[in-house]
Amino acid sequence: MVDQEHLSKQFIYGMQPSRQKERFCVTLEKVIFLDRDGVINYDSPDYIKNWEEYRFLPGSLAALAALTAAGHVLILITNQSIIGRGMVPLAVLEDMHRRMRRAVAEAGGRIFDIFYCPHRPDEACECRKPAPGMILQATSRHQIEPAAAIMIGDNTKDIVCGRSAGCGATILVRTGSGLKAEKELAEKGIQPTAVADDLTDAAEMILSGRMALKGSTTS
Repeated sequence: MVDQEHLSKQFIYGMQPSRQKERFCVTLEKVIFLDRDGVINYDSPDYIKNWEEYRFLPGSLAALAALTAAGHVLILITNQSIIGRGMVPLAVLEDMHRRMRRAVAEAGGRIFDIFYCPHRPDEACECRKPAPGMILQATSRHQIEPAAAIMIGDNTKDIVCGRSAGCGATILVRTGSGLKAEKELAEKGIQPTAVADDLTDAAEMILSGRMALKGSTTS
């Protein structure tokens, strides 16, 4: 059984406690917020519950490495209700993230920080996407100008979250739930800044300078 009171005290907009020591008041530029499941790794209707179920999507590690090499700061913004649902203990999720970051680093990339929401959808928290809470916490914690940041996701919730947080651009990728989200967004009259086939395509858009952002210092 998950102690919900403990969760509400331990998590501020889903911030990962193990990273708090590394936070300083420094202004970050060239920031890219990324969803996890369906963007970096394969998603599953049964959730990704441990490292054995975690599989990187083709090209995602190389894309993260290319963005890192170009000076972009990569921050994960992910709903992880497997904690609130009592499906796995917090230690398992943190182990998954440690292993993921290690694999990304070994490929030449770097995940600067991870923000996750542990709550169930019915808890109506401020951090679960499409609410912008996790991005707002990240921008406050790291002195990020949202208008100069990009949000990449495969779900309608990711695009709405990025727009609500004031991100300068949103990119929908067609991996994961992307094809379904593309139709949903069109029906709702919500248009992402760009639609990419996958994270590799999204990275190429960014690195080529085709993403025009307000307040961005990228060329």
